[in-house]
Amino acid sequence: MGRFTMRMGRRMMAALAISSVLAMGRPVLASDHADPVALGDPESNITDLFFFPQGDQMILIFNVVRSLLAPEPYNLEPFTYQINMDLTTPVSTQDDANRARYGGTVLVPDQIHPDVSITIHLHDDVTLKDVTFKGLDERQTGNIKQYFSVRDDPFIFPRFFGKNVISMVLSIPKSAFPAGQHDYILWGTTSKNGHQIDHVGRSIRSQLPRFGFLNTLAPKDHLKALMEMKTQRDGIYNFLHTSKEWWAVAAGDLLQFTYQLRKYDLQPDVMIYSDRFPVGYPNGRVLTDDVVAQTCSFGDCLLQELSFIEGGWPRATKNDKEFSPDWPFEAAPWPEQKVVPAATHSVLPWVILGAIGLIVVSWLIGEIVRRLACWLFGKWWRRVVDA
Repeated sequence: MGRFTMRMGRRMMAALAISSVLAMGRPVLASDHADPVALGDPESNITDLFFFPQGDQMILIFNVVRSLLAPEPYNLEPFTYQINMDLTTPVSTQDDANRARYGGTVLVPDQIHPDVSITIHLHDDVTLKDVTFKGLDERQTGNIKQYFSVRDDPFIFPRFFGKNVISMVLSIPKSAFPAGQHDYILWGTTSKNGHQIDHVGRSIRSQLPRFGFLNTLAPKDHLKALMEMKTQRDGIYNFLHTSKEWWAVAAGDLLQFTYQLRKYDLQPDVMIYSDRFPVGYPNGRVLTDDVVAQTCSFGDCLLQELSFIEGGWPRATKNDKEFSPDWPFEAAPWPEQKVVPAATHSVLPWVILGAIGLIVVSWLIGEIVRRLACWLFGKWWRRVVDA
């Protein structure tokens, strides 16, 4: 009985662990560009953040709403779009690995804060409702060039070729920033009713399934959350991978590839740009950056594989439309189309059928055990009476 109990307990623990693995993949309310998740509010979905210099200007591009082809109006008015910049928290470029992955290392990540905040509200026809600039030189904010419209999706990834995004483009005079400003830490958010829904920092990062939990957190809280989640997922992986059952080990392998945090993940999800180095991902981001290939070169190849699967050979390394060297830089939008919902089916009937089958089988087993127990008890009782 003791060995049976231990085996049953081990199997129950494995089942619970696998359930935890599956729960990590549950749909969330928002995503960044290529996440295969359900969007509760598509207009909250951040797709891109670009930041690069051009002459005496800093160009900032913030895009939202993936796979857009439907005509306006959209449901934009409930949302707050915000780009934040930390100009004072120190950044180091001494760690070559972190510089290759993140553009540098934030030395005190729990002190990341917005010195500059650009807050944007749009009308449903993509015209500007209002924009506020906090932390920039007020004498220069009137010189900020602004553009709000539907444009071609600039992400170099086959799934989004032939699709549009809602684009917010700003040209900010360098003189609007403090004199001698060299290093910038950036991130963008969308919020609704005061609650943060989506987050973008370094491009590609929050598109990876293992980072979904960062979407609603401020960057200053990212490192702590990453460390806690790494401990939790490492524990589940180690438990599964040391199991005798092959299916538990297989679940551990699935966890490792998709959700287990790597040792190099323990950095806040922000974009770092420094004018001390040539601009280009991950030092800021320009439109022509092939970020899918670049992230694969230092360890994250999920989107690289998908770009081959969905796009064929040879892999696309440039956008499906040419970018413009001049304002507003992104290509003209694709024609509006009447969007026909994709054919889908529900697995719910099969889940219900399986649950009913499980209940029936459980009832039959229980009934067999009950009848067998009654028969054995009756047989024993007759012997007692006869004796």
